[in-house]
Amino acid sequence: METEDVTVREQLFHDRVRETIICVLLFICLYILSHFILTHFKKNAEFVTDDIEDATVNKIALWLCTFTLSVAVCAVLLLPISILSNEVLLTFPHSYYMQWLNGSLIRGLWNLVFLFSNLSLVFLMPFAYFFTESEGFAGSKKGIMARVYETAVMLLLLSLLVLGIVWVASALIHHNTARESLYDLWEYYLPHLYSGISLFGVLLLLCKSIKNYSCFILVSSVIELRKKASPWQRNLGYPVAMLLLLALTAVSVLMVCFHVLELLFDESAMPRGMEDPHLGLASFSMFGSLGAAVQVVIILYLMVSSVVGFYSSPLFTGLLPRAQDTTLTQIIGNCVSLLILSSALPVFSRTLGITRFDLLGDFGRYNWLGSFHLVFLYNMLFAGLTSACLINTVTWALQRELIRIFYVFKLVLSND
Repeated sequence: METEDVTVREQLFHDRVRETIICVLLFICLYILSHFILTHFKKNAEFVTDDIEDATVNKIALWLCTFTLSVAVCAVLLLPISILSNEVLLTFPHSYYMQWLNGSLIRGLWNLVFLFSNLSLVFLMPFAYFFTESEGFAGSKKGIMARVYETAVMLLLLSLLVLGIVWVASALIHHNTARESLYDLWEYYLPHLYSGISLFGVLLLLCKSIKNYSCFILVSSVIELRKKASPWQRNLGYPVAMLLLLALTAVSVLMVCFHVLELLFDESAMPRGMEDPHLGLASFSMFGSLGAAVQVVIILYLMVSSVVGFYSSPLFTGLLPRAQDTTLTQIIGNCVSLLILSSALPVFSRTLGITRFDLLGDFGRYNWLGSFHLVFLYNMLFAGLTSACLINTVTWALQRELIRIFYVFKLVLSND
């Protein structure tokens, strides 16, 4: 028995080490990618100055932004990785080389993303902003540490303010929960705060995915690029791209409409959390691997359309990054915005029924996910407004083409 216990403990230890190595390697790759992205957009004048102290402060803030952007990218990839991992295990159920791909690894990724999202939104990004704006307390010795002390004090005051607001809000709604949150900050306060942030992010995703008709904006962008393209791109490539965008939007609407019907007749259609993903048992799509691949494409498409809608909004056009001309304050704002959108993407996709992969870890602990009326209304809004967007886009495109054909035909007749 002792030998068996030792063997089990050794296996658990090796599994934990393997999962840690995989997570670290994944994060390193995402960090390097994020570093190249921010380096492409950052304003070099802020990092190459005569003031060494300011340059050092800006570099530290940029490192924190790179970390936050890495977490945002990982949050976007959570559902695609989980869905594809399940399909791989279904395809190769007994493969020795796929043993590292298991439910424990996927659950660990979800927990790490949740943890680092909290850390970035609540501490790192406010710290980066206050750090770049700080100069040290009046009368104190100037230097990096003086800025650190001032930033720490400002961050502490901000944390107390936010904690007080959340506690008062919790006291008005759930008295017992609010009382307990004072004694258990990690178990109650941060989940309540992040639940509110996630709800805001999910609503923002809904608004920005249909704001200014994001599909219309994407199609318009394709048409504008078409004017500057070569003949084969203009006549083949861009029409295909436009049809693909319209098709993705139509498929998204159909999936949400089907999910609305499921909500009315099947309780399991409601978004919920789970502890063990049970990978490799059954596909999360009724159409098998092909359906799972479509789910992944739709999830990524919704994220792209939401980002396009976000930067197209008059409120956020000032955040739009420009190559080699984006200030550090704008970079911080972009990282925070993208993290809010990306960390809400798993909840957004599951709420709309794009996938049946339930939320893992703390992502499934949000109280508002259990509200049938809220989930049903959310689905109806998305289906209705996106359908209006699709109809308007198709109608606009047809009108434009008919007018163009009419003028071409009229020009030919006049020449004859």
